[in-house]
Amino acid sequence: MSSPDLTDSYVAPERAIPKIGIFTMLRLGVFNMGLGIMSLLTLGVLNRVMIDELRVPALIAAGAIAVHQFMAPARIWVGQMSDSKPLFGYHRSGYIWLGIVSMAITAFIAVQIVWQIGARVEISGWNSGIYPWVGLLAFVFALYGLALSSTSTPFTALLVDVSDDETQSKLVGIGWGMLMVGIVSGVIITTIVLGSLGDTPTLDELRSSINRLFIIAPSIVCGLAILSTFGIEKKYSRLRQRSRQRDDQITFGTAIKVLTASRQTGLFFVFLLVLSLSLFMQDAVLEPYGGQIFGMAIAETTQLNAYFGMGTLFGIVATGFFLAPRLGKKRTIKFGCLWAAFCLILLIVFGTTGDPRQLMLGVGLFGLASGVLTTGSILLMLDLTVAEVAGTFIGAWGLAQAIARGTATVLGGSLLSLGKGIVESFVVGPVPDEQLLPAYGLVFATQAVGMLVAVAIVSRVNIREFQTTAKDAIATALESDMD
Repeated sequence: MSSPDLTDSYVAPERAIPKIGIFTMLRLGVFNMGLGIMSLLTLGVLNRVMIDELRVPALIAAGAIAVHQFMAPARIWVGQMSDSKPLFGYHRSGYIWLGIVSMAITAFIAVQIVWQIGARVEISGWNSGIYPWVGLLAFVFALYGLALSSTSTPFTALLVDVSDDETQSKLVGIGWGMLMVGIVSGVIITTIVLGSLGDTPTLDELRSSINRLFIIAPSIVCGLAILSTFGIEKKYSRLRQRSRQRDDQITFGTAIKVLTASRQTGLFFVFLLVLSLSLFMQDAVLEPYGGQIFGMAIAETTQLNAYFGMGTLFGIVATGFFLAPRLGKKRTIKFGCLWAAFCLILLIVFGTTGDPRQLMLGVGLFGLASGVLTTGSILLMLDLTVAEVAGTFIGAWGLAQAIARGTATVLGGSLLSLGKGIVESFVVGPVPDEQLLPAYGLVFATQAVGMLVAVAIVSRVNIREFQTTAKDAIATALESDMD
């Protein structure tokens, strides 16, 4: 009787995948640092130039830029593509690299369209002939949004692929911190590049400096993206091991069903929407506020982002290590909302002085409140997540937040335009910049009211009720979607 051939049943052992260390976490965080720089360029520099220097109506400027946020539903499609169809031999890295390069190219194209709009406003004022250029700008920002989704979603999926329960929370914390570092770094780059501009630069001087900025900074961002991700997927990814148990392939319709399946998840979704609107509404108006009310130059208003970023970083650390363990998650969020409302009123009061130092202080304090709210909301979100469908919950809430941020940008610009219209109705002739404080105050006051509404909503969130009912509700929603 012959012995069986052992080689017939031999299966090569899988390669042992190492755990990522702190250095690799920091390296991955550098990618978010690049996204922070790009965020500063679009919401900070370009928005300020359009509203303050080129005199584009705030609603038009904010609306065109905000289009990229409304492309967020593409994240679900891009995520599924990166799951099933490798690009350049990689499930995640290829999409990340293609997306970040596309972001750099579309950002530069958007700037060139802005100059076309500015030239026409300078020649003949605002008229209907400019709207086709505004439509083209919105279309380019839509492409920018697709590029952002194409790079950020696979990157987030990569974080899931390379991490486990022990390292995932550390990765998220480092990533958010590095995003703030990116904003501060963008301020430094912008200050260096635009430092030669005077208080009243000509359009040609402005065009030359801004073009140079939008070449240098995105090039740095592309380099950081490749540096931070090259070789990571090949060495650390656990995608193949987990491919039969993945829970992140979900349609937009299913995501909405999951969000609304439980009363508590729906309540938290509304809270997150109100909080995001109230927290980010000033994105489109803060730098113009510094320019028109405080007489700050472009390089100076860009520094406001650094104060906000440093305040946010301190708020994240203070909340994670001291505030939340002592107050609890819900009380921490309530404290953050009330502190944010106070800071927003403070921004209005400081506007009566016209002192840039006071504005920087107020922005730093508001950044502190943002850090408190960010950390508190994430901690509460983890309690309101079912482990079996954690990817679904976090992905859907990320989508909701992105849409809310886009809405906040448009709403901020709309309120500013409304406020300016009201002020102009009481003034004969052109309105001096220093008399526009009530218009900006309308935006900040609306945010403060939103923070109080968020306090009322989060008071109704019941973690225990969620934990006892959510699993059954979510299972029902998923089963009905499969029928």
